[in-house]
Amino acid sequence: MPARERRAVVCLGLLVSLVTTALPTWAQQVLRIGAIPDQNPERLNRLYGVLAKQLSSDLKVPVRYVPVSNYPAAVTAFRTGSLDLVWFGGLTGVQARLQTPGAKVLAQRDIDAKFRSVFIANTASGLKPISSQKQLTTLRGKRFTFGSESSTSGRLMPQYFLQQAGVLPSQFAGGRPGFSKSHDATIALVQSGSYQAGALNEQVWTSAVKEGRVDPSKVRVIWRTPTYVDYHWVVRPGLDQRFGKGFTTRLQKALLSIDRTTANGKTILELFAAGSFIPAKDSQYQSIEQVGRQLGKIR
Repeated sequence: MPARERRAVVCLGLLVSLVTTALPTWAQQVLRIGAIPDQNPERLNRLYGVLAKQLSSDLKVPVRYVPVSNYPAAVTAFRTGSLDLVWFGGLTGVQARLQTPGAKVLAQRDIDAKFRSVFIANTASGLKPISSQKQLTTLRGKRFTFGSESSTSGRLMPQYFLQQAGVLPSQFAGGRPGFSKSHDATIALVQSGSYQAGALNEQVWTSAVKEGRVDPSKVRVIWRTPTYVDYHWVVRPGLDQRFGKGFTTRLQKALLSIDRTTANGKTILELFAAGSFIPAKDSQYQSIEQVGRQLGKIR
């Protein structure tokens, strides 16, 4: 083989070697974001698709939304490193941090520091609006559904307030509650009459009413819970090593800088039903951890 061709083959070999060596590094530089599947998949795909583009533009790295099938899968994907940044509910966020040493809370919405659940009832159930927590006893013997088993606003806190009133899950019709798996599904099941009552996230209820997805002749709110802390962004440790020094701080700043003065910012905040994202700390979720341990959701 002539010298010129040998040099060409050597150069091509070196190039292939460099590309092959570089591929794993490139793959690791994708920021993978996720969320608990608390609403229908179409809405979540739209929401996180827009957010991924915004974060990619701000941080100058590829950002991909990775959907998961259920709440425990979100916690597992975060623990194993399949997801880097996840929008968790209060309970799942605590579970994820306990299973992932070094993970920390980055931000929450302006509405999450004082969040509420609503109890809804089918209008044919005979259930009346409840003016005090003690009146939750009227739900004994009714067909009642929570959302996901690991949902903070659709199960954990509603069950906590029921327990404070002296109502146990075994006292619902059939000796146990249902689990609809999402807030949207809870509305649909109570509205259809499959369940006489249920509990869900107030923000999802309000959005459903505004969008005309609720028939007020068939389902209505009968009680609003006291406030508690809920949803938040949780980030894995080690992102500064993968993306460069200071990346985690820049990521938090990118979330906090989303505002309604830009078209994308307005879309994102409307989809999150928030005025803005604000800083949040691990310590704010200690009360959720205490309730989770009390009800056996954290061991």
